[in-house]
Amino acid sequence: MMPLRLLWAMLAVAALATGCVTAPAVRMDYSRLYDQNPRSILIVPAVNRSVDVDAPNYYLSTIARPVAERGYYVFPVHLVKRILEDDGLADAALVHQADPARLGEMFGADAIMYVTIERWDAMYAIVSTTVIVEFSYVLKSAKTGEVLWKNSEQRTFTPQQQNNSNGLLANLIAAAITRAAPNYIPLTQQANANAVAGPRGLPYGPLHPRYHDGQPQTEGATPAGSGSGATDSDTSATPPVTMDTG
Repeated sequence: MMPLRLLWAMLAVAALATGCVTAPAVRMDYSRLYDQNPRSILIVPAVNRSVDVDAPNYYLSTIARPVAERGYYVFPVHLVKRILEDDGLADAALVHQADPARLGEMFGADAIMYVTIERWDAMYAIVSTTVIVEFSYVLKSAKTGEVLWKNSEQRTFTPQQQNNSNGLLANLIAAAITRAAPNYIPLTQQANANAVAGPRGLPYGPLHPRYHDGQPQTEGATPAGSGSGATDSDTSATPPVTMDTG
């Protein structure tokens, strides 16, 4: 019969081994994106599912830069919005429902990026306020309308708390200021940067200096006709989150 001490030792080793096992990374299928190989991306106005009516306009000012820095030509987003409004597409929901081929023909774009604002709010809890943003991203071919890439991101921020008695009043004031005028832009910039250039982001586009380094260029990516490949996760575009509560 196996000694009890040896049995416990074997069980402990087995438990440690099990705890060290990590789930394999989910591989992104970029085959359709590589087949289409878009050079230019048309970013249309975002659909807003939050209660803040100003969220789409604020958001629109943050998305063009990270996509352009990834190596794609991005049409001027505010000019695009104006042209769509003049063409009878002032409602973002109508734009998202429109035929991608029609949008592509209007601007000469290779692909269309659709963003939905899922959350854009501040949760108040007496001595603290948590700011939350959440977005979903879909890239469609302007030729076929098929989905080439999709992603989602959520970011939250809660001001640092002071735990001493003198800090209680400061926490209350900071929470009230954040509640009254939350600054969503830093969180939005970080979410966009990670969505576009993070592990599940877009591969380098034709205008990026590293475009010819070989595919895929994001962690867990699967190129067309291949089951594996070298990975390169570029998250350097992610800005630090600093909230202005003053």
